[in-house]
Amino acid sequence: MTRNVDAIVVGGGIHGCSTALHLCLAGLKPVLIEKDYAGRHASGVNAGGVRQLARHVPEIPLSIRSMGIWEKISDLLDDDCSFESYGQVLVAENDEELAVCRARVAELNALGFTHEELIDATELRHLVPAVAETCPGGVVSRRDGAANPAQTTTAFRRKAEQLGATVREGVAASNIRQSDGLWHVDVGTETFAAPVLVNAAGAWAGKIAAALGEPVPVETVAPMLMITSRVPHFIDPVVILRGRKLSFKQFKNGTVLIGGGHLATPDQDRNETVLDWKSLAISARTVFELFPVMRSATIVRAWAGIEAKMKDDIPVFGPSSRHKGLYHQFGFSLHGFQLGPGAGAVMAELIVNGGTQTRVSDLGIDRFHPSTL
Repeated sequence: MTRNVDAIVVGGGIHGCSTALHLCLAGLKPVLIEKDYAGRHASGVNAGGVRQLARHVPEIPLSIRSMGIWEKISDLLDDDCSFESYGQVLVAENDEELAVCRARVAELNALGFTHEELIDATELRHLVPAVAETCPGGVVSRRDGAANPAQTTTAFRRKAEQLGATVREGVAASNIRQSDGLWHVDVGTETFAAPVLVNAAGAWAGKIAAALGEPVPVETVAPMLMITSRVPHFIDPVVILRGRKLSFKQFKNGTVLIGGGHLATPDQDRNETVLDWKSLAISARTVFELFPVMRSATIVRAWAGIEAKMKDDIPVFGPSSRHKGLYHQFGFSLHGFQLGPGAGAVMAELIVNGGTQTRVSDLGIDRFHPSTL
């Protein structure tokens, strides 16, 4: 038996859950389909960075839109998601990197964006007192921060269900097809039909797009993270580096989360990752050199989450270039967590209103299929 709904959202990461919630807020009743459980992959196990800092220019408008939602996240979800806003700081380790930072901020200012601010060595040490004395400055985005990714994704899923979304977890979407103006998707013994289909399936979304005639250059990656033993409090902002791969955050309990983009080997079929210990050692060494206070800490645990990375490192977001009623929302390339709240709001606007005031045109799937323009 086929059940009709207003929209079908495939993928229960923060993006799919946010889109389902915002569709409910717009008066629609979607179904959210997740083959495992909400937040099982990248959305639940990432570093939790809520970052406007150092983004690709085409996604800055979406990031700014999302930041406004993050700052009122409790009002939206009845859950604070452990969101804290102590800023994020990009550290330049030498004068050459600082020159790159200076040029970046000038470029953004020329484009009308003011969220990134160049800082000198004095301000850097005011914000990050424990940083190595050799660092000459960097860039700060003062509204940025971090949140708990699993808590956040679960909160979006829970609120969407409370507002009327049907949620199906533990069974994959299959046999996706279009017939008589409706998208049909099988979920175990059930079939759902709707005029709208949102492909938000993360690392698995590329296969869906290809099956529907819109292949894109996407690869599956698994960014690694480590958590350390407790050390005395020494930092509030999240820190990233201009040159070497590193992201760095200390929690209230004293433990430190270390990331930055080193990759494990993913196995999509088995939902597993194999860690690259040599790369993790590089991250640990970078922390050792940059923050002397960390030299007594030990690594407690390491892990990786599976997600999709685009060839150009910016997401595929917006309507299909081939099919009416199909929308893509994937390929967030190791930096999609902060975008989740805003992306869901904008996707709902595209579906319900046919457009949005937030510029996302540079993120469309048609950039890979110029013949369809």
